Amino acid sequence: MANSETTVLIVDDEHAIRDMVVMALEKEGFICIEASDAHKADALIKQAVPDILLLDWMMPGLSGVDFTRKLRRNESTQSMPIIMLTAKTEEEDLIKGLENGADDYITKPFSPRALIARIHALLRRSSDDEINHEKLEMNGLILDSSSHRIQFNNTEIEMGPTEFRLLQFFMSHPEKVYSRTQVLDQVWGDHVYVEERTVDVHIRRLRKALTPSGHDKLIQTVRGTGYRLSSKH
Repeated sequence: MANSETTVLIVDDEHAIRDMVVMALEKEGFICIEASDAHKADALIKQAVPDILLLDWMMPGLSGVDFTRKLRRNESTQSMPIIMLTAKTEEEDLIKGLENGADDYITKPFSPRALIARIHALLRRSSDDEINHEKLEMNGLILDSSSHRIQFNNTEIEMGPTEFRLLQFFMSHPEKVYSRTQVLDQVWGDHVYVEERTVDVHIRRLRKALTPSGHDKLIQTVRGTGYRLSSKH
């Protein structure tokens, strides 16, 4: 069951889908609020940032992808967990959603049980981030878990919450090679199904965020095996 104060914002222009999701989540103990489009959702978020956002990809006006990009540029919402609800199944479309800041996605039609499992997994990861207060350093790159900041030469490096967790995991285990499956188990959790290609998308986003400081080279691809973080070339 969810914490009785856990708030979920459901944004979808289809009333029937919102009703189905609300019914399932309220049975699970979540507090649900609804919006039919991004502009109404934005107004609700400005009043109070929800614990997690369920966001439809295709909506009239501002799309879910564009709204996600906007939220990730705002300091108050850049770490808010976002699950994209989408009827799109093509790999390029799903990767686009992840690359623009969604933490996870679930394709329509979906079962309420599958959605609830994804929500619990994402909230669990966010909770683990808050509990961990370690400070890590490599080649001048400093990751501070307590403030959720990454800095180099006193300049903050911005990245999404999933990229932050990936970097935190690799900096906690330098020089070790991990397969995609191992990364999924350690960062996403072995209790929820996420496709391996999701790891590749977030690795690309992590490297992009680290490119201006030159630390993208720390994230190395080990052919046929997976990834490692290493200061050795």
